[in-house]
Amino acid sequence: MKLNELHDNPGATKKRMRVARGPGSGKGKMGGRGIKGQSSRSGVALNGYEGGQMPLYRRLPKRGFTKPNQKHFAVVNLGLIQKFVDAGKLDGKKEITEDVLVASGLVRRKLDGIRVLAKGEVTAKLKLAVTGASKSAIAAVEKAGGSLSVTIASAAE
Repeated sequence: MKLNELHDNPGATKKRMRVARGPGSGKGKMGGRGIKGQSSRSGVALNGYEGGQMPLYRRLPKRGFTKPNQKHFAVVNLGLIQKFVDAGKLDGKKEITEDVLVASGLVRRKLDGIRVLAKGEVTAKLKLAVTGASKSAIAAVEKAGGSLSVTIASAAE
């Protein structure tokens, strides 16, 4: 197969409709906008408008609150860390910090920190230093003979 022989599946691509390009195009004269009125003009956005009926977003009750300054943690499961140690991508004998986890490719980016959760089994004696961890994750690491230190106390819930 050569580069010039590559092509998409039949019907996968469709030509763009060129609106308001004469009567032969099938969308000529008014370009499918009808005659006069608000929506025939440019710069009109009637999203959520239901013709005077009370719109859905106003009919439904509002509840809850979104914290504007909430922290977003990158989440790592213990089973994945163990898998990376077994594969030799992480050194289980040295301290595993957030930077080490990012460098190994286990986490793409730190965000506001890395939080360790207890999904999976841990057999190696690991020394972890992360921003947050669940209580069960801390217990699982200590049961395997390692230690898990959390840098921010409020993150360890």
